[in-house]
Amino acid sequence: MRIDLTGRTAAVTGSTGGIGYAIARGLADAGARVVVNGRSDDSVSSAIERMRAELPEAELVAAVADVTTQEGADRLRESAGDVDVLVNNLGIFGAVPPLEIDDDEWRRFFETNVLSAARLIRMTLPGMIDRGWGRVLSIASDSALVIPEEMIHYGASKTALLAVSRGFAKAAAGSGVTVNSVIAGPTHTPGVEDFVYQLVDRSLPWEEAQREFMRVHRPQSLLKRLIEPEEIANLVCYLASPLASATTGAAVRVDGGYVDSIVP
Repeated sequence: MRIDLTGRTAAVTGSTGGIGYAIARGLADAGARVVVNGRSDDSVSSAIERMRAELPEAELVAAVADVTTQEGADRLRESAGDVDVLVNNLGIFGAVPPLEIDDDEWRRFFETNVLSAARLIRMTLPGMIDRGWGRVLSIASDSALVIPEEMIHYGASKTALLAVSRGFAKAAAGSGVTVNSVIAGPTHTPGVEDFVYQLVDRSLPWEEAQREFMRVHRPQSLLKRLIEPEEIANLVCYLASPLASATTGAAVRVDGGYVDSIVP
């Protein structure tokens, strides 16, 4: 089974590092023209340079834009042109005691994790439908289903993202365009390392800290370790391909068995 996205343009938000970078790299390796997005020239150019070193033949496009704003979304679209695969990866998280999450923080999380995705889907989906082919993927989280006490605003925003994806899938029904969300489990990224050390002793070496975090804060995991970004990217690349033509309106899990349910 070979994933071939030759001739397709894929835009991945927040793709200068972590899961987003792994997804962008995987799509480029499958032959897609990939739009790499970040908020600064330095981060985007550095990510493209790194990716080109790994994939010399890759066709990469820089899109320096803050896609949490309409202006940034417009800039991304101008850089990308017609988008065949949209991956809404951009997201923020952080541990905050529930009673200390104020209105501004709630708004910030929903603006970034939900509205930025809805805006970009609204901007790109009509073109996909007109062309009769497209893939929209939004990176959700196990926290959408198992709301963590230490960041309920994050969990609620990811629950909303599942609803957004399902609703837009209905809007694209019968068009050849699929819309899905990916429920990612606890994943090893620099940001997550910082998050882990918010919850466990900072003096612990990383491997020990990771084990303690999973044991105490994510005991439901069947994997018993953090997921690597490439493992998330593998599923995304499949769902972005023609091979996944019958999967739409779904919330597909790559969570290491964290969610204790047979179905999402």
